[in-house]
Amino acid sequence: MTITTLAVLVPLLPFLGAAAGLLLGRTAPGFVRPLAVLPTLAAAVIAVVVAARQGGGRAVDAATQLTPTGSVPIDLALHLDGFAVLVAVLVGLVATCVQIYSTAYLKDDARYPSYAALVSLFTSAMLLVVYSGDLMVLLVGWEIMGICSYFLVGHYWETPEARAASLKAFLVTKLGDVPFLIGLFALAADTGSFRITKILAAVTHGGLDHPTLIALLLLAGVAGKSAQFPLHTWLPDAMAGPTPVSALIHAATMVAAGIYFVARLLPVFAASGAALVVLAVMAAVTMIGSGLAALAQDDIKRVLAYSTIGQLGYMSGALAVGDRGAAVFHLLSHGAFKAVLFLAAGVVIHAAGTNSLAAMSRMGGLHKRIPDAYWTMTVALLALAAIPPFAGFFSKEAVLVAAEHTAFGDRDVAPAAAGWTILVAGLIAAVLTAAYATRLWLLAFRGRGPEAPDHGRQPAAMTSVLWILAVPTIAFGLTAGALGDWFDGHALTPSLPTAVLSTGVGLVGGLVTYGAWRHTTALAARPPVGAVSAHPQAEPALVEAEAITSHTAAYGTIAGAPDPADPGRLLLGPLHRHAVTGFHLDALYATLFVRPVQAAARLVRFLDREVVDTYVRGSGAAARGLGLLVRRSQTGNVQTYLGALLAGTLVLAIAAVVFANVYAGA
Repeated sequence: MTITTLAVLVPLLPFLGAAAGLLLGRTAPGFVRPLAVLPTLAAAVIAVVVAARQGGGRAVDAATQLTPTGSVPIDLALHLDGFAVLVAVLVGLVATCVQIYSTAYLKDDARYPSYAALVSLFTSAMLLVVYSGDLMVLLVGWEIMGICSYFLVGHYWETPEARAASLKAFLVTKLGDVPFLIGLFALAADTGSFRITKILAAVTHGGLDHPTLIALLLLAGVAGKSAQFPLHTWLPDAMAGPTPVSALIHAATMVAAGIYFVARLLPVFAASGAALVVLAVMAAVTMIGSGLAALAQDDIKRVLAYSTIGQLGYMSGALAVGDRGAAVFHLLSHGAFKAVLFLAAGVVIHAAGTNSLAAMSRMGGLHKRIPDAYWTMTVALLALAAIPPFAGFFSKEAVLVAAEHTAFGDRDVAPAAAGWTILVAGLIAAVLTAAYATRLWLLAFRGRGPEAPDHGRQPAAMTSVLWILAVPTIAFGLTAGALGDWFDGHALTPSLPTAVLSTGVGLVGGLVTYGAWRHTTALAARPPVGAVSAHPQAEPALVEAEAITSHTAAYGTIAGAPDPADPGRLLLGPLHRHAVTGFHLDALYATLFVRPVQAAARLVRFLDREVVDTYVRGSGAAARGLGLLVRRSQTGNVQTYLGALLAGTLVLAIAAVVFANVYAGA
């Protein structure tokens, strides 16, 4: 087979698996799991073959006109370059692991057939985005992912939290998609094509008339899809969905689509220095704000959600300084270790037999019972904190090196202001990342919470994929030098000054967090004074009562008593109560947008009911009254009819005489 034929099969196989799963889910339940796993696995294998054949060489393009549309045609096109084939391998690998993992995680779920089919469709849509060479075809996959995320996040639709989270994810991403669609049309109007290769050629020859406007419109959609400030608020709430879905969304689909889109069309954004500065500021605020928020969360999945937002900020930062190789490199390494983190968190939750253990303050005694999750999550957290020699170190260093070169004028792709913004924010975020990664590890596996009941050894389908994904988490960064051909031909090796600086600040963040944890643990272990010391049996209840605080947990509810040895509270101080709610952005948006819209809706309802309906009801009443009068005049008495006829004739005669006299006088 040719490489283009193989590439077509990659998104097609999961789509066919999704269609077959939906059709046979009820009539032949025994085929559901094979139809979920095998097509996705086959697509992953073929994606590896396509990547090997492409080999990081010249891009492979193939197209056929989908339909005649006038001056700007829409083509069913493939564009296979080094970035596309590597991202497709990541999507196929993570999706296969998620499908295998889900066979055990959702073993007793009655809606597993529809869930598995939607995951396959989600995977197919992302692969379509990755391989597409036409923006309109890319938009199809882009929107299908939005629909799939709505259903998958709301999988547990019986709970109001899941319903609200799915609706919020859909609406917030659609809020960004509206200007995104306008930007696509404006881009096609300027360049005369939706084909990516033709657009890039037109940009190279100065064929873009409105670069800043188009770039900013497109960035709105990217901010929504990739959860960047200020449209990031949907992602933490999306943790109400099943944990495997969270792994898929955070590691390989949905949020990665926006970053990949900017990487594909980076010359369009680089045509406007102002757009790159806006992207840099957006990335900087995202990195620092999400790091502070992650340090305050009690729910393990919300910590990971804010972590994803921050890591996507690093990728946006690399794009802001014009280095798409560093951005995609970090996208790939992040996809591996973030999938491990979420799937390991699912093992933790599954081991307790309840979602309530997602609160880290309630965890205790887990590291001995779930060694697979413990060791793989430890490795993934080291990669997240960018500790060498794990993959996260090399990819994050690539971002910081690109920012350093831009800041000091070694590269002129982006303004120096963008480089300094990303470099400073990236180093601050490195401290925060190491801090919340260390805090998560300490609270999740060394916490003082009650030990959960032992539900036995975890299924092999869940633990085996953790080790599979741990391999690229450990080794992928070491292969960066050999993958230069896939990344625009330049090596993504760290520089000594930046590596020492970023690793040093990361170690400081981790050590300070560990010291804060030791300090708060010692304080929590001290015996109470005063009245409590006289009644030692009342001590646990009193300590818990004093420790309980209201905060937004994974599902927006009161999570209960936080761990008194939580170092995040000590490190953040007064900022903690703001960081735990995501700096009140949801409340701000509710005040600025939700409440005015609701008030306008109530006004429209009042006007419709009390004004418009009044006229409608009045017209009906008048018609009924007239009909009543006419009906009563129909007595059936001939003498009455003749009398009325004569009276009417007399009135008409008098009126005619009067009008004649008036006309004659005039």
